Amino acid sequence: MHLWLIGMMGVGKTRVGRMVAERARVPFHDTDDEVVARVGCSISELWRERGEAAFRDLETDTVVRLAAGPAAVIATGGGVVLEPRNVAAMRDSGLVVWLEASPRTLAERVGDGAGRPLLAATDPERRLADILRRRRRHYARAAHLRVSTDDRDPDEVAKEVWEAWTAS
Repeated sequence: MHLWLIGMMGVGKTRVGRMVAERARVPFHDTDDEVVARVGCSISELWRERGEAAFRDLETDTVVRLAAGPAAVIATGGGVVLEPRNVAAMRDSGLVVWLEASPRTLAERVGDGAGRPLLAATDPERRLADILRRRRRHYARAAHLRVSTDDRDPDEVAKEVWEAWTAS
């Protein structure tokens, strides 16, 4: 059974995911990294040259492929929950954990948003709050479990996620 980590950019999906995967001795995948490896350019370049729709199609292909593979911990892009096929593939193949944090925490973690197309030329905290407001219901519907990362050490979050995954 897979462990899928969903949530906003900067919430800690990759860091926590690597920690849990190491502990479980299973592979770790990051859907954004998988897309970048496939197309040979950064996500920012992909968005600029081919648009968000092209990225989302590649993301869905990646989710479906990973869902069909051997057990792994998988960190997803923040918008993965916007596509119902992604949500179905994740929920059908494992435990989906929503890592959440406040817009302020997210802004502190992503800094000026460099390399993040959704934050380009904007106030990161305000933009993150807006994105979170629009995605919150999607995260809630997709997740089996919600874990806050505000004011928490990644080790503590990883331990909580690990315990939930092994208990499921």
